[in-house]
Amino acid sequence: MRLDWDDRGAAGRVARVTFDNPEKRNALGLEGKRRFVEVLTALRHEDRLRALVITGAGDKSFVGGTDIAEMAAFTPAEAEASATLTHRVCDAVRSFPMPVIARINGYCFGSGMELAACADMRAGADHALFGMPETRLGIPSGMEASVLPRLIGWGKACELVLTGDRIDAEEAHRIGFLERITPLAGLDGAVEGWIDSLLACGPRALAIQKRLIIDWDRMSPTDGARAGIQAYVDAYRTDEPARMMTAFLNRRHAPAPD
Repeated sequence: MRLDWDDRGAAGRVARVTFDNPEKRNALGLEGKRRFVEVLTALRHEDRLRALVITGAGDKSFVGGTDIAEMAAFTPAEAEASATLTHRVCDAVRSFPMPVIARINGYCFGSGMELAACADMRAGADHALFGMPETRLGIPSGMEASVLPRLIGWGKACELVLTGDRIDAEEAHRIGFLERITPLAGLDGAVEGWIDSLLACGPRALAIQKRLIIDWDRMSPTDGARAGIQAYVDAYRTDEPARMMTAFLNRRHAPAPD
């Protein structure tokens, strides 16, 4: 696993975490899961961080799932430990305090699809394949497979977890799993477009918005509205709204160039 930094000066920093085990399709083993949670836990405290990008090494695989060679020999206790780690990996993504982008460059199966589902935005290469193959390996799709119905609809989620069938990137885009689909050569550009937009936002407003998104997942619409009112008020506890709105008004009223 690699952690790389992209420093954008006053606009902040972007962190990129890459699963780097291409000979095993970037499959997640126990040690890799632990390391990922450690890395994201540390990144939560980076004050200048504005976005996190997660991807896989190479051009064939994002995350091909959990390491089957490890899983084949699990005792029930070891299975519980591995599943708990998968949940911690996904929860570290879902609860991350800044926007998370999944850059899906190939195979996205099982725990890899769960991890991607927990990101805020997903861009996929047009050759990528997606699926929840666990039932074909004698186990259910658990942990954060539970977020799939809200993301892609109940029927499609049931189809994937019950059949173990794969879908291509075009279908993943059609059902709403992918926000953007592009040839591999354009994948970085698609991600960069989002990053440019995120860096144009107020850093504190972005953090408040991400916190609100996390709250929405567990709230009724009425409770979500109440939380939104409080979040709106919180934004005014610093001068960020005044500064950014004043800059917008100044640009709007500036004389047109000759």
